[in-house]
Amino acid sequence: MLKVDNLQTYYGNIQALKGISFEINEGEIITVIGANGAGKTTTLMSISGIVPPRSGQIIFRDESLMGIEPDSIVSKGIIQVPEGRRIFPYLTVQENLDMGAFLRKDPEGIREDFEYIYSMFPILAERKNQQGGTLSGGEQQMLAISRAIMARPKLLLLDEPSLGLAPIIVQKIFEIIGKFNKESGTTILLVEQNANMALKVADRGYVMETGTIAMADTCENLMKSDEVRRAYLGI
Repeated sequence: MLKVDNLQTYYGNIQALKGISFEINEGEIITVIGANGAGKTTTLMSISGIVPPRSGQIIFRDESLMGIEPDSIVSKGIIQVPEGRRIFPYLTVQENLDMGAFLRKDPEGIREDFEYIYSMFPILAERKNQQGGTLSGGEQQMLAISRAIMARPKLLLLDEPSLGLAPIIVQKIFEIIGKFNKESGTTILLVEQNANMALKVADRGYVMETGTIAMADTCENLMKSDEVRRAYLGI
């Protein structure tokens, strides 16, 4: 579904991605783990077109994304949930979800997705008329993911969904990620510092170190790796 080949991305003169390559198949959950500054977020921002790569190739369903504007990439079905959630704080929960469906023209499908989201996150249904900025951090993360789901993504990019959340909320978020993947078949690329949770929910994983991919394997094998266990799982 997505092929990244020899991707190189810079911030000014600083090279953040040093020729990374990976593939994602339809319906998979793929995770990218690594320390702060490894290039995980830059990878998502490059795919989304927010930080345009300097060289290499990104192919989505046999079409190059190089040089395409972020809004056009969204229209192709690649939807990102950014680090830090970035909901619209002065809009209500319902209005935030409406924004997710901005490009859609299927009122009946939108209504069905509202029902689906409110069944997954009953707390959002209870607070649908409440401003997004008044929600707790966990509730805002639920809203950010739900807003992305309202866009009916073909490829969902999740950037650090567990960041700053209590363990019980993290558990809930990852359960929802796995449930949504299974029920909808949506392909997910998950960037996450919580390697333990990410490797449990994903099918395959990539370990990033200073702008390069250091390891790639099934999540089952990565969890057995002494190097991964030492560096990322605290074992």
